[in-house]
Amino acid sequence: LGSTSQSRQMLLKEALIPFEVVGHTADEELVDRTLPFKTLLETIARYKMEHVTVTPGQEGQIAFVLTADSMGYDSHGIIHGKPKDREDAIKKIHAHSKQSVCGTAFCLDRKIFKDGQWILDRRIERYVESRYSFSVPENWLDRYLEHSWGMIASGAIAIELYGAQFLRSIEGSSTAIMGLPMFELREALEELGFFSSSFRA
Repeated sequence: LGSTSQSRQMLLKEALIPFEVVGHTADEELVDRTLPFKTLLETIARYKMEHVTVTPGQEGQIAFVLTADSMGYDSHGIIHGKPKDREDAIKKIHAHSKQSVCGTAFCLDRKIFKDGQWILDRRIERYVESRYSFSVPENWLDRYLEHSWGMIASGAIAIELYGAQFLRSIEGSSTAIMGLPMFELREALEELGFFSSSFRA
């Protein structure tokens, strides 16, 4: 897993999908922000994959590498990433009080270690988006930001754990809002032979 996201790690753990976290050196700010929303997320997920750091393996070894990116846009079409600070988080929460959209794109590679390097064997990319309404009353903002993952979530919207009580409605995948569409990921992992492989990463 080329991500430090707590939500993504929690989802994988709950699904009993074994993984280890690996780093990446991708600077997301270098990606063209004028790209269409879906293309932007797909491009960032792919960019992360190109800069992920996987430990060298043994000849013929197989590794499955996963990267992802999530963002949302509000009813005015403004795209929101992670909040910069508390004030920014509150602005984002207010912006998402009406129906908003969250999209997540993931890039899943099956790699084989050959001649001293990881070689791409097969890649699956998916994009999933959901529409939702998330509302935190003014008198709950401090508690929400203190007890949820809002400060590290795209758009400051954390619908898991403590934040679940502020999700008014949803159309689509709840796990896409959390950062990893699990139905589509399970299908992709199965297609690449992950569950039948003796090596899992």
